[in-house]
Amino acid sequence: MADRWRDAYLARFDPFRGLAEIQKDLSRAFDRYFDEPGRATERTWAPPLDVYETKDDLVMTVELPGVKEKDVRLSIVGEVLSLRGQRVPNSEVREENYHRIERWSGSFERHIQLPISVQADKVRATYRDGVLEIRLPKVEEVKPREIKIEVG
Repeated sequence: MADRWRDAYLARFDPFRGLAEIQKDLSRAFDRYFDEPGRATERTWAPPLDVYETKDDLVMTVELPGVKEKDVRLSIVGEVLSLRGQRVPNSEVREENYHRIERWSGSFERHIQLPISVQADKVRATYRDGVLEIRLPKVEEVKPREIKIEVG
């Protein structure tokens, strides 16, 4: 008879049920915290970027929608490119009128370790339609060279 009670108890026992409830409670707490009006200005964000290589350049494209060109700063020291800036929240809408704020605003800062050596004095940056493109010319030593094979 005791086995029947134990089997019935074990059939209803779910050791992970409590964890699922904790996860729901934490999700609700984070949602409430980050959905508060004005809270987005207190967060930091990092704009996404892509890095690729062409024959002559290392190229970075950085998504910066809503950021004005004058609010972006680029610098290069050694093998590290630094990108700093700020996205200003919409000042035309009062905080108490927001129901939801999902777009990040505030300052950002990224430091990108360059995978190859570049000519820092020849770096070019262009900004168009919210996308910053940075072209970093490779130093001659890292550019691929074709070697002619002599027949002898």
